[in-house]
Amino acid sequence: MSTEEASSMTDTTETHEGEAPQGAISDFGIDTTSRSTSEAIRDYWSSVRGGELGSLPALLGLIVLLIVFSSLSDSFFTLGNLANLLQQGASITIIAMGLVFVLLLGEIDLSAGTASGVTASVMALDLIHGGNLLGGMGDGVFYIFCGWLVLAVGLSLLMRLWTGAVLSGIALVIALLGVPANAWIGMLLAICVGASIGCITGYLVAKIGIPSFVVTLALFLVWSGVVLQFIGQGGTLGLRDDTIFQVANGNIGTAGSWILCVIAVGGYAAVLLNRHFTRLRKGLVAQPTALVLTKIGGLALLAAVATFALTQNRSPSTLVVIAGVPYVVPLVLVLLVIGTFVLDRTSYGRHLYAVGGNKEAARRAGINVEKIRMSVFVIASSAAAIGAIVYSSKVGSVDPNAGGGNTLLMSVGAAVIGGTSLFGGKGRLRDAVIGGAVLAVIANGMGLLKQPSAVVFMVTGLVLLLAASVDALSRRRAATVAR
Repeated sequence: MSTEEASSMTDTTETHEGEAPQGAISDFGIDTTSRSTSEAIRDYWSSVRGGELGSLPALLGLIVLLIVFSSLSDSFFTLGNLANLLQQGASITIIAMGLVFVLLLGEIDLSAGTASGVTASVMALDLIHGGNLLGGMGDGVFYIFCGWLVLAVGLSLLMRLWTGAVLSGIALVIALLGVPANAWIGMLLAICVGASIGCITGYLVAKIGIPSFVVTLALFLVWSGVVLQFIGQGGTLGLRDDTIFQVANGNIGTAGSWILCVIAVGGYAAVLLNRHFTRLRKGLVAQPTALVLTKIGGLALLAAVATFALTQNRSPSTLVVIAGVPYVVPLVLVLLVIGTFVLDRTSYGRHLYAVGGNKEAARRAGINVEKIRMSVFVIASSAAAIGAIVYSSKVGSVDPNAGGGNTLLMSVGAAVIGGTSLFGGKGRLRDAVIGGAVLAVIANGMGLLKQPSAVVFMVTGLVLLLAASVDALSRRRAATVAR
């Protein structure tokens, strides 16, 4: 046995027999089956002191904001305002969920906001003109649009990104066939157009090698012009379709709301318990059973209280009944579950984290780095399209400023505030949900207090700056402890 091997074995033995390294435990899941709950909690706080903060700062900040605004405004904790909070923050949260995939690679997509405006305007043109995009866009613009879709299909096939090719192809077929106007077809078209935008963006970044900041900044301007071209200076495309309206403004019935609650809690419990007892049977590391049950019980209580509150009549008029969980809640939950499964339980998710952690090491391990880098922009632009559908439903129209303004800043801010690192390799889909909730509470609370937009922007900016500072300091702390 060589000296190096003996030294390595000694170091490994000392690590197992002594205290676990700081930062090695990111949550209660990294624990041995023989440890008690109190020991697991101590390990968790050790990891927090070591710089592994995760979503903890955002959660604490959200609790503080809820306490502050509820004490300053009597209207904050009313049933109507709570439902409005969920609907207000949904579009930004969904866009932020897509951006998490981009941020995990240490990249940025500055065009996500205006890209969402393009998808919304295409959807609106399709619905208003009865599925005749040629008539809505004009000959020249329509043929350029179709050429763009053909290019997206070709580049996706070249990179063997089959999902991007299929979605872009669907958009091309819908455009060329002139399928009669239908809300579901229109929403599908918007998502597929978003995917095609991601294909082009991702190819320029991954294959051509242009920095994502430069590509997406240029496309930010391009898509702003495209939206203006589609809608016209000072124009507005109204969305009067009832199905579109219900996306952001409708509610599930009382019975459906409780069914959603049972499915959500039951599904979470089933996944958590199955994973827990499977690991115990195989002798792998697992959370203490008491903590698993506590998590499930806490979620069940929170979900039951929220469902009970939202199923009460919150209409200010005695002639109209408004009750039930808003449709945007199951929409966000479905996206959260699917995205979390992809990141946590698939080889694609593992490859994505590997590329975000060390691109060169991932390449040497046989991972197709270029394909992974291209794919995250497809996901981000598709999510931006879904966010655009929700926002357009909320306001009932699409105007030349769609996706502009602070849409991108709020979306990136939601992901970062929730705990996703700007440096890559660290983040979860739930970060976007938590961060989106923080921003929605700030905007809503400030509005109830009748604060001007200047104050809202300053407070939001300071919160984002604080989140970025926490991220940088925690990474520095983790690096120091690791040494």
